[in-house]
Amino acid sequence: MTYNRIDDYGIIGDLHTAVLVGSDGSIDWACLPHFDSPSIFAAILDSEKGGHFRVSAQDGGTSRSLYYPETNVLITRFAGSSGVAQVLDFMPVDEPAHERSIVRYVQGVRGSASVRVECRPRFNYARSHHGVEQVEGGVVFTSQEGARLGLSVPVPFTIDEGGVVAEFVLNEGEVAALELRPLKDDEQALPPLTSAAAGELLGRTIAYWRRWLSKCRYQGRWREMLQRSLLALKLLTFAPTGAIVASPTTSLPEAVGGTRNFDYRFCWIRDAAFTIYALMRVGMTDEARQFMDWLEVCLKDFNEEVGLRSVYTIRGDPVPHEEELEHLAGHADSRPVRIGNGARDQFQLDIYGELMDSIYLYNKYGSPISYDLWCHLRKILDWVAHNWRRSDDGIWEVRGGRQNFVYSKLMCWVALDRGLRLAAKRSFPANRSLWEPERDAIYEEIMQRGWNEKKKAFVQFYGSEALDASNLIMPLVFFLSPMDPRMVCTVDATLDELTYDSLVRRYDPGEAADDGFTGEEGTFSLCTFWLVECLTRQGRVDEARFLFERMLGYANHLGLYSEEVGVTGEALGNFPQAFTHLTLISAAFNLDRALKN
Repeated sequence: MTYNRIDDYGIIGDLHTAVLVGSDGSIDWACLPHFDSPSIFAAILDSEKGGHFRVSAQDGGTSRSLYYPETNVLITRFAGSSGVAQVLDFMPVDEPAHERSIVRYVQGVRGSASVRVECRPRFNYARSHHGVEQVEGGVVFTSQEGARLGLSVPVPFTIDEGGVVAEFVLNEGEVAALELRPLKDDEQALPPLTSAAAGELLGRTIAYWRRWLSKCRYQGRWREMLQRSLLALKLLTFAPTGAIVASPTTSLPEAVGGTRNFDYRFCWIRDAAFTIYALMRVGMTDEARQFMDWLEVCLKDFNEEVGLRSVYTIRGDPVPHEEELEHLAGHADSRPVRIGNGARDQFQLDIYGELMDSIYLYNKYGSPISYDLWCHLRKILDWVAHNWRRSDDGIWEVRGGRQNFVYSKLMCWVALDRGLRLAAKRSFPANRSLWEPERDAIYEEIMQRGWNEKKKAFVQFYGSEALDASNLIMPLVFFLSPMDPRMVCTVDATLDELTYDSLVRRYDPGEAADDGFTGEEGTFSLCTFWLVECLTRQGRVDEARFLFERMLGYANHLGLYSEEVGVTGEALGNFPQAFTHLTLISAAFNLDRALKN
Protein backbone atom coordinates (compact mmCIF):
# COMPACT_ATOMS: atom_id res chain seq x y z
CA MET A 1 0.00 0.00 0.00
CA THR A 2 1.22 3.50 -0.83
CA TYR A 3 0.48 6.65 1.15
CA ASN A 4 1.00 10.35 0.76
CA ARG A 5 3.02 11.96 3.51
CA ILE A 6 0.89 13.59 6.19
CA ASP A 7 2.15 17.01 5.11
CA ASP A 8 1.14 16.41 1.49
CA TYR A 9 -2.41 17.48 2.36
CA GLY A 10 -4.44 20.65 2.39
CA ILE A 11 -7.75 21.20 4.16
CA ILE A 12 -11.12 22.61 3.12
CA GLY A 13 -14.32 22.84 5.16
CA ASP A 14 -17.66 24.48 5.87
CA LEU A 15 -17.54 25.08 9.67
CA HIS A 16 -19.31 21.77 10.33
CA THR A 17 -16.68 19.37 9.03
CA ALA A 18 -13.38 19.41 7.17
CA VAL A 19 -11.85 17.42 4.32
CA LEU A 20 -8.20 16.58 3.54
CA VAL A 21 -7.10 16.89 -0.10
CA GLY A 22 -3.72 15.54 -1.20
CA SER A 23 -1.36 17.37 -3.52
CA ASP A 24 -2.16 14.59 -6.00
CA GLY A 25 -5.81 15.72 -6.08
CA SER A 26 -7.16 12.89 -3.93
CA ILE A 27 -9.60 13.48 -1.07
CA ASP A 28 -8.36 10.85 1.36
CA TRP A 29 -10.20 11.90 4.53
CA ALA A 30 -13.77 13.15 4.89
CA CYS A 31 -16.37 12.76 7.62
CA LEU A 32 -19.87 13.93 6.69
CA PRO A 33 -21.89 15.75 7.83
CA HIS A 34 -19.85 16.64 10.97
CA PHE A 35 -16.28 16.39 12.26
CA ASP A 36 -17.09 13.40 14.45
CA SER A 37 -19.29 11.59 11.93
CA PRO A 38 -18.04 8.26 10.56
CA SER A 39 -15.70 8.69 7.61
CA ILE A 40 -16.78 8.24 3.99
CA PHE A 41 -13.23 8.59 2.66
CA ALA A 42 -10.36 7.22 4.75
CA ALA A 43 -7.57 6.31 2.33
CA ILE A 44 -5.18 8.21 4.59
CA LEU A 45 -5.73 5.38 7.12
CA ASP A 46 -5.97 2.51 4.64
CA SER A 47 -5.14 3.20 1.01
CA GLU A 48 -6.87 0.02 -0.19
CA LYS A 49 -10.01 -0.15 1.95
CA GLY A 50 -10.54 3.41 3.13
CA GLY A 51 -12.04 5.03 0.03
CA HIS A 52 -11.10 8.19 -1.85
CA PHE A 53 -12.34 10.85 -4.31
CA ARG A 54 -9.55 11.60 -6.77
CA VAL A 55 -9.21 14.06 -9.63
CA SER A 56 -5.96 13.62 -11.55
CA ALA A 57 -4.27 13.89 -14.95
CA GLN A 58 -4.63 10.71 -17.01
CA ASP A 59 -1.15 11.02 -18.51
CA GLY A 60 0.73 11.53 -15.26
CA GLY A 61 2.85 14.65 -15.10
CA THR A 62 3.28 16.84 -12.06
CA SER A 63 0.85 18.36 -9.58
CA ARG A 64 1.11 21.25 -7.13
CA SER A 65 -1.34 22.81 -4.72
CA LEU A 66 -1.84 26.27 -3.24
CA TYR A 67 -4.61 28.24 -1.59
CA TYR A 68 -6.51 30.93 -3.42
CA PRO A 69 -5.11 34.02 -1.63
CA GLU A 70 -6.73 34.82 1.73
CA THR A 71 -9.22 31.94 1.48
CA ASN A 72 -9.71 28.26 2.25
CA VAL A 73 -10.29 27.44 -1.42
CA LEU A 74 -7.63 24.93 -2.45
CA ILE A 75 -6.19 24.85 -5.98
CA THR A 76 -4.41 21.77 -7.34
CA ARG A 77 -2.74 22.16 -10.76
CA PHE A 78 -1.90 19.20 -13.00
CA ALA A 79 0.66 19.58 -15.79
CA GLY A 80 0.49 16.67 -18.24
CA SER A 81 2.15 16.06 -21.58
CA SER A 82 -0.71 17.59 -23.59
CA GLY A 83 -2.04 20.32 -21.33
CA VAL A 84 -2.62 21.82 -17.89
CA ALA A 85 -5.76 21.55 -15.76
CA GLN A 86 -6.60 22.61 -12.24
CA VAL A 87 -9.22 21.73 -9.68
CA LEU A 88 -10.53 24.27 -7.18
CA ASP A 89 -11.78 22.38 -4.13
CA PHE A 90 -14.07 24.06 -1.62
CA MET A 91 -17.05 23.54 0.63
CA PRO A 92 -19.68 26.29 0.41
CA VAL A 93 -20.33 28.19 3.64
CA ASP A 94 -23.76 29.61 4.53
CA GLU A 95 -25.34 28.06 1.44
CA PRO A 96 -28.48 26.13 2.54
CA ALA A 97 -28.92 24.48 -0.86
CA HIS A 98 -25.37 23.12 -0.65
CA GLU A 99 -25.05 22.12 3.00
CA ARG A 100 -22.07 19.80 3.71
CA SER A 101 -21.28 19.86 0.00
CA ILE A 102 -17.86 19.14 -1.52
CA VAL A 103 -17.46 20.98 -4.81
CA ARG A 104 -14.63 20.13 -7.23
CA TYR A 105 -14.44 22.81 -9.92
CA VAL A 106 -12.21 21.39 -12.68
CA GLN A 107 -10.83 23.84 -15.27
CA GLY A 108 -8.84 23.46 -18.46
CA VAL A 109 -5.96 25.92 -18.21
CA ARG A 110 -3.75 25.29 -21.25
CA GLY A 111 -3.77 22.88 -24.18
CA SER A 112 -5.92 19.76 -23.96
CA ALA A 113 -5.80 18.20 -20.51
CA SER A 114 -6.83 14.57 -20.01
CA VAL A 115 -8.60 14.24 -16.66
CA ARG A 116 -9.56 11.17 -14.66
CA VAL A 117 -12.10 11.16 -11.81
CA GLU A 118 -12.52 8.33 -9.31
CA CYS A 119 -15.07 8.49 -6.50
CA ARG A 120 -15.03 5.44 -4.24
CA PRO A 121 -16.80 6.12 -0.93
CA ARG A 122 -16.56 3.65 1.94
CA PHE A 123 -19.23 4.32 4.55
CA ASN A 124 -18.82 4.11 8.33
CA TYR A 125 -15.02 3.89 8.45
CA ALA A 126 -15.13 1.34 5.62
CA ARG A 127 -17.23 -1.03 7.72
CA SER A 128 -20.46 -0.84 5.71
CA HIS A 129 -21.35 -2.15 2.28
CA HIS A 130 -23.19 0.15 -0.12
CA GLY A 131 -25.03 0.16 -3.40
CA VAL A 132 -24.67 2.50 -6.39
CA GLU A 133 -27.60 3.70 -8.50
CA GLN A 134 -27.24 5.74 -11.66
CA VAL A 135 -29.65 8.66 -11.82
CA GLU A 136 -30.06 11.63 -14.12
CA GLY A 137 -26.89 13.72 -13.92
CA GLY A 138 -25.00 11.46 -11.54
CA VAL A 139 -25.26 8.63 -9.01
CA VAL A 140 -26.59 7.89 -5.54
CA PHE A 141 -24.55 5.82 -3.08
CA THR A 142 -26.64 4.10 -0.37
CA SER A 143 -25.08 2.34 2.62
CA GLN A 144 -26.57 -0.74 4.24
CA GLU A 145 -27.69 1.46 7.15
CA GLY A 146 -29.53 3.78 4.77
CA ALA A 147 -27.11 6.73 4.63
CA ARG A 148 -27.11 8.25 1.14
CA LEU A 149 -24.63 10.35 -0.83
CA GLY A 150 -25.40 12.09 -4.09
CA LEU A 151 -22.71 12.77 -6.69
CA SER A 152 -23.37 15.19 -9.54
CA VAL A 153 -21.22 14.31 -12.59
CA PRO A 154 -21.48 16.49 -15.75
CA VAL A 155 -19.47 14.11 -18.00
CA PRO A 156 -19.95 10.47 -19.15
CA PHE A 157 -18.96 7.95 -16.48
CA THR A 158 -19.01 4.28 -15.61
CA ILE A 159 -19.88 2.48 -12.37
CA ASP A 160 -17.01 0.28 -11.25
CA GLU A 161 -16.70 -1.79 -8.05
CA GLY A 162 -18.96 0.40 -5.97
CA GLY A 163 -17.49 3.62 -7.31
CA VAL A 164 -17.66 5.99 -10.25
CA VAL A 165 -14.95 6.50 -12.87
CA ALA A 166 -14.92 9.22 -15.53
CA GLU A 167 -12.26 10.09 -18.11
CA PHE A 168 -12.55 13.19 -20.26
CA VAL A 169 -10.61 15.98 -21.94
CA LEU A 170 -10.81 19.65 -21.02
CA ASN A 171 -9.60 22.27 -23.44
CA GLU A 172 -8.45 25.69 -22.34
CA GLY A 173 -11.32 27.57 -20.67
CA GLU A 174 -13.64 24.56 -20.33
CA VAL A 175 -15.08 23.60 -16.91
CA ALA A 176 -16.54 20.46 -15.34
CA ALA A 177 -18.07 20.89 -11.86
CA LEU A 178 -18.49 17.88 -9.54
CA GLU A 179 -20.52 18.00 -6.34
CA LEU A 180 -20.84 15.44 -3.55
CA ARG A 181 -23.00 15.69 -0.43
CA PRO A 182 -25.34 13.71 1.82
CA LEU A 183 -28.89 13.60 0.49
CA LYS A 184 -31.81 14.86 2.52
CA ASP A 185 -34.75 12.54 3.20
CA ASP A 186 -36.87 14.09 0.45
CA GLU A 187 -34.11 14.09 -2.18
CA GLN A 188 -33.84 11.29 -4.69
CA ALA A 189 -30.72 12.69 -6.36
CA LEU A 190 -28.50 15.75 -6.45
CA PRO A 191 -29.64 18.47 -8.86
CA PRO A 192 -27.01 18.96 -11.58
CA LEU A 193 -24.51 21.70 -10.80
CA THR A 194 -23.91 23.72 -13.96
CA SER A 195 -20.54 25.34 -14.64
CA ALA A 196 -22.11 28.79 -14.28
CA ALA A 197 -23.77 27.94 -10.96
CA ALA A 198 -20.54 26.39 -9.66
CA GLY A 199 -18.63 29.52 -10.65
CA GLU A 200 -21.07 31.71 -8.72
CA LEU A 201 -20.79 29.40 -5.71
CA LEU A 202 -16.99 29.59 -5.93
CA GLY A 203 -17.12 33.38 -6.06
CA ARG A 204 -19.36 33.61 -3.00
CA THR A 205 -17.12 31.20 -1.08
CA ILE A 206 -14.02 33.25 -1.90
CA ALA A 207 -15.85 36.43 -0.83
CA TYR A 208 -16.92 34.79 2.45
CA TRP A 209 -13.37 33.86 3.47
CA ARG A 210 -11.91 37.23 2.49
CA ARG A 211 -14.65 39.06 4.34
CA TRP A 212 -14.03 36.96 7.43
CA LEU A 213 -10.24 37.38 7.33
CA SER A 214 -10.57 41.16 6.95
CA LYS A 215 -11.52 41.28 10.65
CA CYS A 216 -7.95 40.37 11.59
CA ARG A 217 -6.16 43.44 12.96
CA TYR A 218 -2.65 42.02 12.85
CA GLN A 219 -0.28 43.99 10.60
CA GLY A 220 3.09 42.78 11.88
CA ARG A 221 5.80 40.43 10.62
CA TRP A 222 4.90 36.97 9.27
CA ARG A 223 1.39 38.21 8.50
CA GLU A 224 0.66 35.63 5.81
CA MET A 225 1.65 32.72 8.07
CA LEU A 226 -0.45 34.11 10.90
CA GLN A 227 -3.43 34.56 8.58
CA ARG A 228 -3.08 30.99 7.32
CA SER A 229 -3.13 29.80 10.93
CA LEU A 230 -6.30 31.81 11.53
CA LEU A 231 -7.93 30.37 8.42
CA ALA A 232 -7.00 26.85 9.55
CA LEU A 233 -8.45 27.50 13.02
CA LYS A 234 -11.67 28.76 11.50
CA LEU A 235 -11.92 25.53 9.50
CA LEU A 236 -11.65 23.57 12.76
CA THR A 237 -14.59 25.47 14.27
CA PHE A 238 -17.99 23.83 14.64
CA ALA A 239 -20.28 26.79 13.92
CA PRO A 240 -23.42 25.62 15.78
CA THR A 241 -21.63 25.61 19.17
CA GLY A 242 -18.36 27.52 18.67
CA ALA A 243 -16.24 24.49 19.65
CA ILE A 244 -12.83 24.10 18.01
CA VAL A 245 -11.69 20.53 17.41
CA ALA A 246 -8.09 19.68 18.20
CA SER A 247 -7.78 18.27 14.69
CA PRO A 248 -10.17 16.97 12.00
CA THR A 249 -8.43 13.57 11.84
CA THR A 250 -7.95 10.44 13.89
CA SER A 251 -5.04 8.06 14.31
CA LEU A 252 -2.40 9.75 12.19
CA PRO A 253 0.71 8.38 13.90
CA GLU A 254 3.13 10.24 16.15
CA ALA A 255 5.76 7.87 14.74
CA VAL A 256 5.24 5.94 11.50
CA GLY A 257 4.62 2.31 12.36
CA GLY A 258 4.02 3.19 16.01
CA THR A 259 1.03 2.87 18.32
CA ARG A 260 0.63 6.49 19.52
CA ASN A 261 -2.42 7.06 17.34
CA PHE A 262 -5.45 8.90 18.76
CA ASP A 263 -8.75 10.48 17.79
CA TYR A 264 -8.55 14.28 17.96
CA ARG A 265 -11.96 15.20 16.54
CA PHE A 266 -13.05 16.59 19.89
CA CYS A 267 -12.60 19.77 21.91
CA TRP A 268 -10.25 19.95 24.89
CA ILE A 269 -10.77 22.43 27.70
CA ARG A 270 -6.96 22.61 27.76
CA ASP A 271 -7.04 24.59 24.51
CA ALA A 272 -9.40 27.19 25.97
CA ALA A 273 -6.99 29.85 27.25
CA PHE A 274 -4.78 29.63 24.18
CA THR A 275 -7.82 29.89 21.92
CA ILE A 276 -9.24 32.96 23.66
CA TYR A 277 -5.87 34.68 23.89
CA ALA A 278 -4.88 34.09 20.26
CA LEU A 279 -8.25 35.09 18.82
CA MET A 280 -8.70 38.19 20.98
CA ARG A 281 -5.18 39.44 20.29
CA VAL A 282 -5.76 39.66 16.54
CA GLY A 283 -9.32 40.99 16.65
CA MET A 284 -11.39 37.83 16.17
CA THR A 285 -13.81 38.67 18.97
CA ASP A 286 -16.82 36.87 17.49
CA GLU A 287 -14.98 33.56 17.46
CA ALA A 288 -13.76 34.10 21.02
CA ARG A 289 -17.33 34.78 22.14
CA GLN A 290 -18.62 31.67 20.40
CA PHE A 291 -15.94 29.57 22.05
CA MET A 292 -16.96 31.04 25.41
CA ASP A 293 -20.52 29.93 24.69
CA TRP A 294 -19.25 26.38 24.21
CA LEU A 295 -17.29 26.57 27.46
CA GLU A 296 -20.40 27.62 29.37
CA VAL A 297 -22.21 24.53 28.05
CA CYS A 298 -19.37 22.34 29.34
CA LEU A 299 -19.43 24.01 32.76
CA LYS A 300 -22.94 22.70 33.32
CA ASP A 301 -21.36 19.23 33.37
CA PHE A 302 -19.41 20.05 36.54
CA ASN A 303 -19.85 17.45 39.25
CA GLU A 304 -18.43 18.15 42.71
CA GLU A 305 -17.54 14.48 43.16
CA VAL A 306 -15.49 14.06 39.98
CA GLY A 307 -14.91 17.59 38.64
CA LEU A 308 -14.94 18.53 34.96
CA ARG A 309 -14.10 16.31 32.04
CA SER A 310 -10.93 17.22 30.17
CA VAL A 311 -12.46 16.71 26.72
CA TYR A 312 -15.92 17.08 25.21
CA THR A 313 -17.60 16.57 21.88
CA ILE A 314 -18.26 19.52 19.60
CA ARG A 315 -21.75 19.70 21.17
CA GLY A 316 -20.47 19.69 24.77
CA ASP A 317 -21.33 16.04 25.43
CA PRO A 318 -19.09 13.26 26.82
CA VAL A 319 -16.67 11.82 24.27
CA PRO A 320 -17.39 8.24 23.10
CA HIS A 321 -15.38 5.43 24.65
CA GLU A 322 -12.18 4.55 22.81
CA GLU A 323 -12.52 1.81 20.21
CA GLU A 324 -10.00 0.19 17.86
CA LEU A 325 -10.85 -0.40 14.19
CA GLU A 326 -8.93 -3.58 13.52
CA HIS A 327 -9.98 -3.84 9.86
CA LEU A 328 -8.02 -0.71 8.90
CA ALA A 329 -4.28 -0.95 8.33
CA GLY A 330 -3.50 2.52 9.68
CA HIS A 331 -1.49 5.23 7.97
CA ALA A 332 1.64 3.58 6.52
CA ASP A 333 0.80 0.47 8.58
CA SER A 334 0.60 2.37 11.89
CA ARG A 335 -1.81 0.47 14.08
CA PRO A 336 -4.14 0.73 15.87
CA VAL A 337 -6.70 3.03 14.28
CA ARG A 338 -8.77 4.49 17.12
CA ILE A 339 -12.09 6.30 17.34
CA GLY A 340 -13.30 7.88 20.56
CA ASN A 341 -10.70 8.86 23.14
CA GLY A 342 -9.67 7.31 26.45
CA ALA A 343 -8.85 10.77 27.81
CA ARG A 344 -12.56 11.05 28.58
CA ASP A 345 -11.98 8.94 31.68
CA GLN A 346 -8.76 10.57 32.85
CA PHE A 347 -8.36 12.86 35.84
CA GLN A 348 -6.59 16.05 34.79
CA LEU A 349 -6.12 18.94 37.17
CA ASP A 350 -4.52 21.32 34.67
CA ILE A 351 -7.82 22.01 32.89
CA TYR A 352 -9.04 24.29 35.70
CA GLY A 353 -6.20 26.74 35.20
CA GLU A 354 -6.70 26.83 31.46
CA LEU A 355 -10.44 27.29 31.96
CA MET A 356 -10.08 30.15 34.45
CA ASP A 357 -7.34 31.85 32.45
CA SER A 358 -9.52 31.82 29.34
CA ILE A 359 -12.48 33.32 31.22
CA TYR A 360 -10.24 35.93 32.86
CA LEU A 361 -8.83 36.93 29.46
CA TYR A 362 -12.28 37.08 27.89
CA ASN A 363 -13.56 39.27 30.71
CA LYS A 364 -10.53 41.55 30.25
CA TYR A 365 -10.37 41.80 26.45
CA GLY A 366 -13.87 40.78 25.39
CA SER A 367 -17.08 41.19 27.38
CA PRO A 368 -17.73 41.14 31.16
CA ILE A 369 -18.88 37.72 32.29
CA SER A 370 -22.30 37.25 33.86
CA TYR A 371 -23.09 36.75 37.54
CA ASP A 372 -24.66 33.37 36.73
CA LEU A 373 -21.39 32.20 35.14
CA TRP A 374 -19.50 33.46 38.19
CA CYS A 375 -21.72 31.36 40.45
CA HIS A 376 -20.64 28.26 38.48
CA LEU A 377 -17.00 29.30 38.69
CA ARG A 378 -17.11 29.80 42.48
CA LYS A 379 -18.09 26.15 42.94
CA ILE A 380 -15.26 25.06 40.64
CA LEU A 381 -12.71 27.21 42.47
CA ASP A 382 -13.80 25.80 45.83
CA TRP A 383 -13.32 22.33 44.36
CA VAL A 384 -9.82 23.19 43.11
CA ALA A 385 -8.87 24.55 46.52
CA HIS A 386 -9.88 21.24 48.11
CA ASN A 387 -8.46 18.89 45.44
CA TRP A 388 -5.22 20.35 44.05
CA ARG A 389 -3.03 18.05 46.16
CA ARG A 390 -4.25 14.95 44.32
CA SER A 391 -2.09 13.25 41.69
CA ASP A 392 -3.44 13.19 38.13
CA ASP A 393 -2.81 12.02 34.57
CA GLY A 394 -1.30 15.32 33.43
CA ILE A 395 -1.38 17.56 30.37
CA TRP A 396 0.05 14.87 28.10
CA GLU A 397 -2.59 12.33 29.14
CA VAL A 398 -0.08 9.67 30.05
CA ARG A 399 -1.18 6.12 30.70
CA GLY A 400 1.71 5.13 32.93
CA GLY A 401 0.07 6.07 36.21
CA ARG A 402 -0.83 9.26 38.01
CA GLN A 403 1.81 11.60 39.35
CA ASN A 404 2.11 14.98 41.02
CA PHE A 405 2.83 16.73 37.73
CA VAL A 406 4.34 20.19 38.11
CA TYR A 407 2.30 21.57 35.20
CA SER A 408 -0.93 20.36 36.82
CA LYS A 409 -0.05 22.04 40.12
CA LEU A 410 0.92 25.19 38.24
CA MET A 411 -2.46 25.30 36.53
CA CYS A 412 -4.26 24.87 39.85
CA TRP A 413 -2.34 27.95 41.00
CA VAL A 414 -3.48 29.74 37.82
CA ALA A 415 -7.10 28.77 38.50
CA LEU A 416 -7.13 30.24 42.02
CA ASP A 417 -5.05 33.26 41.03
CA ARG A 418 -7.35 34.16 38.13
CA GLY A 419 -10.39 33.58 40.30
CA LEU A 420 -9.05 36.05 42.87
CA ARG A 421 -8.13 38.58 40.18
CA LEU A 422 -11.51 38.30 38.51
CA ALA A 423 -13.35 38.71 41.80
CA ALA A 424 -11.30 41.83 42.59
CA LYS A 425 -11.76 43.28 39.12
CA ARG A 426 -15.52 42.81 39.12
CA SER A 427 -16.13 43.03 42.89
CA PHE A 428 -17.70 39.59 42.79
CA PRO A 429 -18.36 37.81 46.10
CA ALA A 430 -15.57 35.30 46.61
CA ASN A 431 -14.32 32.74 49.11
CA ARG A 432 -11.00 34.56 49.52
CA SER A 433 -10.28 33.01 52.92
CA LEU A 434 -10.06 29.61 51.19
CA TRP A 435 -8.66 30.49 47.74
CA GLU A 436 -5.82 32.80 48.73
CA PRO A 437 -4.00 30.58 51.24
CA GLU A 438 -4.39 27.56 48.95
CA ARG A 439 -3.03 29.55 46.00
CA ASP A 440 0.01 30.52 48.06
CA ALA A 441 0.48 26.94 49.30
CA ILE A 442 0.60 25.69 45.72
CA TYR A 443 3.24 28.30 44.87
CA GLU A 444 5.47 27.28 47.77
CA GLU A 445 5.09 23.59 47.00
CA ILE A 446 6.04 24.00 43.33
CA MET A 447 9.14 25.99 44.28
CA GLN A 448 10.18 23.39 46.85
CA ARG A 449 9.18 20.10 45.25
CA GLY A 450 8.93 20.93 41.55
CA TRP A 451 12.45 22.36 41.38
CA ASN A 452 15.31 19.86 41.06
CA GLU A 453 18.54 21.32 42.41
CA LYS A 454 20.64 18.66 40.71
CA LYS A 455 19.11 19.32 37.28
CA LYS A 456 18.90 23.08 37.91
CA ALA A 457 15.43 23.03 36.37
CA PHE A 458 11.78 22.47 37.07
CA VAL A 459 11.01 18.84 36.32
CA GLN A 460 8.04 16.83 35.12
CA PHE A 461 6.70 15.69 38.49
CA TYR A 462 7.75 15.75 42.13
CA GLY A 463 10.82 13.59 42.69
CA SER A 464 11.52 13.22 38.96
CA GLU A 465 14.70 14.08 37.10
CA ALA A 466 12.94 14.29 33.73
CA LEU A 467 12.50 17.66 32.05
CA ASP A 468 9.12 18.60 30.61
CA ALA A 469 8.61 21.39 28.07
CA SER A 470 5.20 22.18 29.56
CA ASN A 471 7.04 24.04 32.35
CA LEU A 472 8.00 26.67 29.76
CA ILE A 473 4.56 28.12 30.32
CA MET A 474 5.45 29.41 33.81
CA PRO A 475 6.37 32.96 32.70
CA LEU A 476 3.59 32.98 30.12
CA VAL A 477 1.00 32.68 32.91
CA PHE A 478 2.92 35.07 35.20
CA PHE A 479 3.82 32.43 37.78
CA LEU A 480 7.49 33.43 37.60
CA SER A 481 9.32 36.34 36.07
CA PRO A 482 10.94 35.24 32.81
CA MET A 483 14.21 36.57 34.28
CA ASP A 484 13.94 34.61 37.52
CA PRO A 485 17.18 32.57 37.79
CA ARG A 486 15.21 29.33 38.11
CA MET A 487 13.30 30.11 34.91
CA VAL A 488 16.45 31.06 33.02
CA CYS A 489 18.03 27.76 34.08
CA THR A 490 14.91 25.80 33.05
CA VAL A 491 14.90 27.39 29.60
CA ASP A 492 18.62 26.67 29.16
CA ALA A 493 18.12 23.05 30.27
CA THR A 494 15.26 22.69 27.78
CA LEU A 495 17.50 24.04 25.02
CA ASP A 496 20.26 21.58 26.00
CA GLU A 497 18.24 18.41 26.58
CA LEU A 498 14.96 18.63 24.66
CA THR A 499 15.76 20.86 21.66
CA TYR A 500 17.15 19.62 18.35
CA ASP A 501 17.55 21.89 15.31
CA SER A 502 15.05 24.35 16.85
CA LEU A 503 12.52 21.55 17.47
CA VAL A 504 11.42 20.79 21.05
CA ARG A 505 10.35 17.45 22.48
CA ARG A 506 7.72 17.59 25.22
CA TYR A 507 9.82 15.15 27.29
CA ASP A 508 12.06 12.15 26.76
CA PRO A 509 9.62 9.18 26.74
CA GLY A 510 12.11 6.84 28.35
CA GLU A 511 12.46 5.32 31.77
CA ALA A 512 12.63 8.68 33.59
CA ALA A 513 9.37 9.84 32.01
CA ASP A 514 7.45 6.61 31.43
CA ASP A 515 4.13 7.53 29.81
CA GLY A 516 2.70 4.03 29.45
CA PHE A 517 3.33 3.76 25.70
CA THR A 518 6.03 2.03 23.69
CA GLY A 519 7.94 3.53 20.80
CA GLU A 520 9.21 6.95 19.90
CA GLU A 521 7.45 10.18 19.00
CA GLY A 522 8.35 13.38 17.18
CA THR A 523 9.02 16.84 18.54
CA PHE A 524 5.98 18.85 19.61
CA SER A 525 5.47 21.98 17.54
CA LEU A 526 3.52 23.81 20.25
CA CYS A 527 6.47 23.34 22.64
CA THR A 528 8.76 25.04 20.14
CA PHE A 529 6.43 28.05 20.03
CA TRP A 530 6.30 28.11 23.86
CA LEU A 531 10.10 28.22 23.87
CA VAL A 532 10.00 31.12 21.39
CA GLU A 533 7.73 33.03 23.79
CA CYS A 534 9.96 32.31 26.78
CA LEU A 535 13.06 33.55 24.96
CA THR A 536 11.15 36.63 23.80
CA ARG A 537 10.10 37.50 27.34
CA GLN A 538 13.65 36.96 28.57
CA GLY A 539 14.87 39.57 26.10
CA ARG A 540 16.70 36.95 24.02
CA VAL A 541 14.94 38.27 20.95
CA ASP A 542 17.54 37.28 18.35
CA GLU A 543 17.49 33.68 19.59
CA ALA A 544 13.68 33.71 19.62
CA ARG A 545 13.45 35.08 16.10
CA PHE A 546 15.95 32.57 14.73
CA LEU A 547 14.06 29.72 16.40
CA PHE A 548 10.69 31.01 15.19
CA GLU A 549 11.75 31.50 11.59
CA ARG A 550 13.38 28.08 11.45
CA MET A 551 10.14 26.64 12.78
CA LEU A 552 8.23 28.36 9.97
CA GLY A 553 10.29 26.24 7.60
CA TYR A 554 8.69 23.10 9.03
CA ALA A 555 5.20 24.09 7.89
CA ASN A 556 4.02 22.22 4.82
CA HIS A 557 3.79 23.83 1.37
CA LEU A 558 0.44 25.38 2.36
CA GLY A 559 1.53 26.78 5.73
CA LEU A 560 -0.12 24.03 7.79
CA TYR A 561 1.26 22.13 10.79
CA SER A 562 0.52 18.75 12.25
CA GLU A 563 0.98 17.97 15.93
CA GLU A 564 4.62 16.91 15.67
CA VAL A 565 7.70 17.04 13.47
CA GLY A 566 9.85 13.94 12.94
CA VAL A 567 13.63 13.62 12.87
CA THR A 568 13.74 14.13 9.10
CA GLY A 569 11.37 17.09 9.18
CA GLU A 570 8.26 15.12 8.26
CA ALA A 571 4.86 15.93 9.75
CA LEU A 572 3.60 13.46 12.37
CA GLY A 573 0.37 13.16 14.30
CA ASN A 574 -3.08 14.46 13.49
CA PHE A 575 -3.25 17.15 10.84
CA PRO A 576 -3.68 20.06 10.92
CA GLN A 577 -3.56 20.65 14.66
CA ALA A 578 -5.31 23.60 16.30
CA PHE A 579 -2.98 23.87 19.31
CA THR A 580 0.06 24.32 17.07
CA HIS A 581 -1.55 27.11 15.08
CA LEU A 582 -2.82 28.81 18.25
CA THR A 583 0.66 28.90 19.77
CA LEU A 584 2.13 30.12 16.45
CA ILE A 585 -0.23 33.12 16.54
CA SER A 586 0.67 33.92 20.15
CA ALA A 587 4.41 33.56 19.53
CA ALA A 588 4.27 35.72 16.38
CA PHE A 589 2.25 38.43 18.12
CA ASN A 590 4.56 38.73 21.11
CA LEU A 591 7.81 38.38 19.16
CA ASP A 592 6.74 41.04 16.66
CA ARG A 593 5.84 43.37 19.51
CA ALA A 594 9.25 42.82 21.12
CA LEU A 595 11.05 43.51 17.86
CA LYS A 596 9.21 46.82 17.50
CA ASN A 597 10.33 48.05 20.93
